[in-house]
Amino acid sequence: MTQPALPADGVYFRACNLCEAICGLQLTVEGGRVTDVRGDPDDPLSHGHLCPKGAALPDLHADPDRLKRPLRRVGDTWEDLGWDEALDLVATRLRAIRDEHGPDAVASFQGNPSVHNSGTLLSAGSFLKALGSRNRFTATSTDQLPHHFAGAEMFGHPLLLPIPDIDRTDFLLMLGANPAASNGSIMTAPGMRGRLKAIRERGGRVVLLDPRRTESAALATEYHAIRPGTDALLLLGMLNVIFVEFRERLGHLEAFTDGLEALRQAAAPYTPEAVAPVTGVPADAIRRLARDFAQSERAVAYGRIGLSVQEFGGLSQWLVNALNVVTGHFDTPGGAMFPRPAFDLLQRAKKGDVHHGRFTSRVRGLPEFDHELPNVTMAEEMLTPGSGQVRALVTIAGNPVLSTPDGAGLDRALQGLEFMVSIDPYLNETTRHAHVILPPATGLEVAHYDVIFHHFAVRNTARYSEPLLPIGDDQRFDHQILGGLTQRLTGKAGSPPATRLDLGLQHGPYRTSLDDLRQHPHGVDFGPLTPCLPERLLTADSRLNLAPAAMLADLPRLHATLSFPVPPLVLIGRRDLRSNNSWMHNTPRLMRGPSRCTVQLNPADAPGLEPGQDVVIQSRVGSITVPLELTDDVMPGVACLPHGFGHGRAGVKLKVARAHAGASLNDLTDPARVDVLTGNAALSGLPITVRAAVPTSGHEALPAD
Repeated sequence: MTQPALPADGVYFRACNLCEAICGLQLTVEGGRVTDVRGDPDDPLSHGHLCPKGAALPDLHADPDRLKRPLRRVGDTWEDLGWDEALDLVATRLRAIRDEHGPDAVASFQGNPSVHNSGTLLSAGSFLKALGSRNRFTATSTDQLPHHFAGAEMFGHPLLLPIPDIDRTDFLLMLGANPAASNGSIMTAPGMRGRLKAIRERGGRVVLLDPRRTESAALATEYHAIRPGTDALLLLGMLNVIFVEFRERLGHLEAFTDGLEALRQAAAPYTPEAVAPVTGVPADAIRRLARDFAQSERAVAYGRIGLSVQEFGGLSQWLVNALNVVTGHFDTPGGAMFPRPAFDLLQRAKKGDVHHGRFTSRVRGLPEFDHELPNVTMAEEMLTPGSGQVRALVTIAGNPVLSTPDGAGLDRALQGLEFMVSIDPYLNETTRHAHVILPPATGLEVAHYDVIFHHFAVRNTARYSEPLLPIGDDQRFDHQILGGLTQRLTGKAGSPPATRLDLGLQHGPYRTSLDDLRQHPHGVDFGPLTPCLPERLLTADSRLNLAPAAMLADLPRLHATLSFPVPPLVLIGRRDLRSNNSWMHNTPRLMRGPSRCTVQLNPADAPGLEPGQDVVIQSRVGSITVPLELTDDVMPGVACLPHGFGHGRAGVKLKVARAHAGASLNDLTDPARVDVLTGNAALSGLPITVRAAVPTSGHEALPAD
């Protein structure tokens, strides 16, 4: 075997691709190893910021549990395969199932990391097209789908997502967002703590509404507790005040905006007094926030994960956009604006395209969005017999057993598949069910350009990262794996990612190229966000739709909740700066300290319970046992549990993660709870009960490997 050439000693620069922040890195290499990782002070977007995850990139590279060669499952054991043998086997099995049962018998699931790697992102499409299945699932429908739905309905495309111009705003209104932990999400803004502090230092306001007093609340000027799932009611209450007091001002948007009167009528029933008892936010606070926001010169509303993963996610994200538009805080500096990325996926988009509702899932009839079906239907599509039943699954950089509702149910469904292949570098809770695992090179080994997240960035920049560390003869890049399968299924090989990147950059708004970016290792700054409407709108008539029919039709469902009783106790999720969903738990430096997989309860909801004791959380679909943490940071009636844990399942080959196994929030979440408008999973606001666990005589051992 040829020994790969190691990089020369020195300092190298690239972007971190672990999360949406895409921070610039400065890496020192000595003796072929990365010995130091720092933030790149000359990166025009991150300005030297570095979070703990970025510092752990060398650990991921050296992780002894990371797979590098294909594996085939034989009973309860695994055996190595050569690459050609593995790709031939996978293509043969997928083709046989497709030919016998039809293309929809082969499903796919793509996890979040697939959009953090340009090799996967630019190669997976051809492979999925070769499969020809309508049963496509991704992490989108347990995350940001409501953002995309609102973008498509209001502006004409799922990727037209307005981004807070945070560095120029004087009033940031946040709902269900914790950017101090996420570094921005659907808002690529590394160093969010500094950016939030900067708003305050220039005399501005940061207001947060959230069921939990989060890390971001500590950086805010004002915090209000709000009951989970009631954000749409609060936003309608604010709009009601703005319309009643004639505070609307669309500015330049008025010339190309439709639906203002329809929105005014829709908001009429939702006075602050009507929504206050349900939201938990006092009517006078709602009225004051509406007035202050409307009269602020530069303000922006931003709603994130807490608004998306609830039963009214689509309405919530629509109303965030509507609030910004109605108050004139849209397409203007300091408000919500659209980035212009150097590699622009909208360059060839057609005006008036339809993006959802073209077909439905087989079992429950849930609508597709952007050629994807809601992943709450995945298990039932595998378990329900009949024409079109899913019999094979391809996972790409995903762990849906831990990341989708009723993970235990999906766990059982995966066991019955005729064939499963996972393109993934780990043997985790999902891939342990695969018949074949095809592990791609990753992290510091791959070239990368952030195709997606420049569309969501608070500044227009571009940066290309060359591979830093070499791969061995027995490794393959993701695009080689996907391209190899595509060629075996269709006889055609797609273009390499670098070719597609270069072509897109050359035809993008700045007419740059890969060679140009290579000459600027710290990245290129194309400047702040600039107004771009109506030119960038992709609706059929090039007009902004402030009151889409789909949203208006969903309002009766929301209105009915005004008379619903408040549930005694509901569950929400929690994010930690050192975690990245389920796949950063195998790095020792990120798992130091006390256990993070605890349920947080307000003392008012825990009579007779003591901090640190084990409690049982019960939902309609399952139960888990976790340690209790009592805190006033969560409002009464709310329990808070982090997601991404649950590593104690048999067969998982993640030594560090198994030592911090915890329990999975998604063994509690219910696939029957869904945002009817968008198909997104309603993970938040889950009704639960909590009781003391029955003491056992000893600690339960983890299942044997």
